[in-house]
Amino acid sequence: MMRRREFITLLGGAAALPFAARAQQGERVRRIGVLIGGGENDPEQKRRLSAFTQALADSGWTDGRNVRMDLRWGGPDINRIRASAQELVGLQPDIIVTDVTASAAALQRETRTIPIVFAAVADPLVSGIVARLDRPSGNITGFGANEATLGGKWLELLSEIAPGLKRAAIMFNPDTAPVASFIPSFETAARSLKVAPIITPVHSGVEIETTIIALGREPGGGLVVMPDIWTLAHRASIISAAARNNVPTVYSLSIYARDGGLLSYGVDSLAAFRRAATYVDRILRGAKVSDLPVQFPTKFEMVVNRKTAKALGLAIPPSILLRADEVIE
Repeated sequence: MMRRREFITLLGGAAALPFAARAQQGERVRRIGVLIGGGENDPEQKRRLSAFTQALADSGWTDGRNVRMDLRWGGPDINRIRASAQELVGLQPDIIVTDVTASAAALQRETRTIPIVFAAVADPLVSGIVARLDRPSGNITGFGANEATLGGKWLELLSEIAPGLKRAAIMFNPDTAPVASFIPSFETAARSLKVAPIITPVHSGVEIETTIIALGREPGGGLVVMPDIWTLAHRASIISAAARNNVPTVYSLSIYARDGGLLSYGVDSLAAFRRAATYVDRILRGAKVSDLPVQFPTKFEMVVNRKTAKALGLAIPPSILLRADEVIE
């Protein structure tokens, strides 16, 4: 008969083992590093992470069974993103998954050997994340989020929903947003539409407020908010300031329109994270990074907020209503 003290000793020894190792004895547990460029308290970022983990589970990889996930949040702070990247690489995971350009670039600075999969890099080629799209030559591949021509598309939509547009600012934080590829099409569209383009880098809530107040001082001002983890984190302030100053604004992600913004046009961010999980699965099963081309979205979604349009005194044209994937009443 086993004595009580011996039983407690055995139990304590089992408890000291890593959970994943106890869960599946004999199966090698893979280690996945996850770096999310946004903040951990943002419900949108949590939904993206959930979409990724669920898609991974659908492919047979479950945290606590045959994978262990080391999760880090960068927040909209480039220094924290870089520190988190360094920390994750130091853990020597089998693979690292990340989201946006800032976090992908930070990880590249730390490792050229650990495979990296990105879910939402705006322009992987122009930003230097990859040297070529069809066969990435380094240790990183994944999914692009937006095409360069969208700079002009966002301005065209702004002009369509706000026909009195005379000047338009494009807002971004240069520390976290790769804007170089979008500005040429934005400026080309501005010339065609006879709209004065304004390039507006912002670094603080005060600068957001100042920019939007200036746009709203006279009729005809409008705003395009770039895809950027920093502006995403400050979306409540941007949406509120745009409403208070009567500035029509177009955004790149549907969450903005659902949170009260006027109109959004861009990729389905949850779908992007689910797609990233397919590459993680293939690499864990032996695929090489160079065999997995960088892919771009084939479908974009438009969401328009009728309540916000009404508050701004705008009538949503039928051309937009017919194309909208969702109309928020």
